Amino acid sequence: MGRHFAAIAFTNAVRAEQEAIGSRAAYARIEAAGADDTVLGPRETAYLGAARSLFVASVNAVGWPYIQHRGGQAGFVQVLEDGRALGFADLAGNRQHVTLGNLRTEARVSLIVPDYFERRRLKLFGHARLVTRAEDAALVDHLAEAAGTQAGRALVISVAGFDWNCPQHIPRLVPEEKVAEALGAAARRIAALEAALALQPTA
Repeated sequence: MGRHFAAIAFTNAVRAEQEAIGSRAAYARIEAAGADDTVLGPRETAYLGAARSLFVASVNAVGWPYIQHRGGQAGFVQVLEDGRALGFADLAGNRQHVTLGNLRTEARVSLIVPDYFERRRLKLFGHARLVTRAEDAALVDHLAEAAGTQAGRALVISVAGFDWNCPQHIPRLVPEEKVAEALGAAARRIAALEAALALQPTA
């Protein structure tokens, strides 16, 4: 755990709760030894580049949190600004625009990026901003191309801190394409065995 993530997540109330349940001393040592976690390294970059799904939480003007799912093909999330930010195209959905509305009054967001097959997840804090084509057409086009679609704007999140979760309690879900690949391989193996049996002499 990096020191910036801990500084954001571990408020006085959180530290008091940790003290009450007996985990404060361990987390205090982690905080003291924490590395700089405002720059995404090779591990995080590779993980985000393979991500197909993420959840982004924002807060509205009266304090209510809102969680939105964003997804796409592998590569739809791109690491930007030498690892100090990540971004993805803002695609048309149900047109509620709750997240974008929330960002008008509060730029702070948190993300969870899960990998259910490998049972991993990356958590991030950051400051989000909407980028339109009028502001940076090249960036919007780059992120839209990475998503395999077209877009008129993008969401860019400057990293304030990140942390990796342990795999405990993460259900293992197998992607559809991996199931299809395994079934295809099994079918080919069965066909080969049947063909070999057909060539065997009968008694």
